Amino acid sequence: PRRNGTSGETIISNIDCWGLTMDENGSFYVTDVGKIEVRRYRRGESQGTVVAGGNRYGNSLDQLSSPQYVFIDRDHSVYVSDKVNHRVMKWMEGAKQGIVVAGGQAQGNDLTQLSYPQGVVVDQLGTVYVADWENDRIMRWPKGATQGSVIVGGNGKGGQSNQLNWPIGLSFDRHGNLYVVDWGNH
Repeated sequence: PRRNGTSGETIISNIDCWGLTMDENGSFYVTDVGKIEVRRYRRGESQGTVVAGGNRYGNSLDQLSSPQYVFIDRDHSVYVSDKVNHRVMKWMEGAKQGIVVAGGQAQGNDLTQLSYPQGVVVDQLGTVYVADWENDRIMRWPKGATQGSVIVGGNGKGGQSNQLNWPIGLSFDRHGNLYVVDWGNH
């Protein structure tokens, strides 16, 4: 029991979890860095179903190298930041391969590149927002775009109002405001 008398329950175990999210049906989606995959766990399931990756470490379209953060859209497509491949992948429901929706052009700071992407969110138009960790910026990639644009940061690592320091997490509120976890600036 916790200090306030409440207790918890382990619902998923034996995973090397980095990121998780839940869909509107109450299913959990969990990135497992050790197994290099994303699994969906419906209520009551203990094994789950692989929905992205799961084909060993690699950079093919059916592989991931270090799945970090995960986002699920209304169509149950899985978006996952593939940190070491410097890309964000989208896996449509039931797909055996993903598609690159951001980055994927090797590590770098050009508008076609990412450097260790972390948090990822997608708006209702399919625009992908990525916390580009090592480039200290937030990138926006419209649906189908071959390059993104910098919307926050990108002015070197720092604590000024136009700078970020290892941005790691992203979230929208119900009004469309974007919130950034600026990890290095605490």
